[in-house]
Amino acid sequence: MKLLVVDDDRLVSGSLKTILEADGEIEVVGTLGSGAQAVEQYGELNPDVLLMDIRMEGMTGLDAAQRILSEYPDAKILFLTTFSDDEYIARALKIGAKGYILKQNFESIAPSVKTVFAGQRVFGDEIITRLPAMHGLGSGFDQFGLSNREVELLTQVGDGLSNREIAEKLFLSEGTVRNYISTLLEKLNLRDRTQLAIFYYKHI
Repeated sequence: MKLLVVDDDRLVSGSLKTILEADGEIEVVGTLGSGAQAVEQYGELNPDVLLMDIRMEGMTGLDAAQRILSEYPDAKILFLTTFSDDEYIARALKIGAKGYILKQNFESIAPSVKTVFAGQRVFGDEIITRLPAMHGLGSGFDQFGLSNREVELLTQVGDGLSNREIAEKLFLSEGTVRNYISTLLEKLNLRDRTQLAIFYYKHI
């Protein structure tokens, strides 16, 4: 099984490579340090499973996964992070990740990689206990007739990003972002970005 590891902490990625290859069934075909590198090199390295951190400098693991899955819908992506944040979990599920586990549970990493390789989903115990309370998370916008792109823009506003930051993350021009936000304000009958952010958190 070919595994690609992406983590901006070189010590972590190096340790993961050593430990996972000691398993005997896993070959680490690369250790990359950013989401952008993962997007650029995924096709070339063609891993069976992509093990990726979420919080990284520049492009996050979630953004990288979304880009990769848009081009390679069958990609098997497993997130390995120190953060069991509900919003991260919800977005990971929404974009089609195969799993979400915590770095603290070190002994579960190799079995989780194998589970994802076998075509199953895997979530750490801490994540599983929170899924029932999160059921339906992210579906509260359906009634408002928003497109997927509009929901994506709304999510970035909810995260507190500026127009420039949103433009960079979604590969749009700032003018296009302004137009989307104006459309959202009109559709939702809201006054400004603050109200958009409040609306977002009320409905996720």
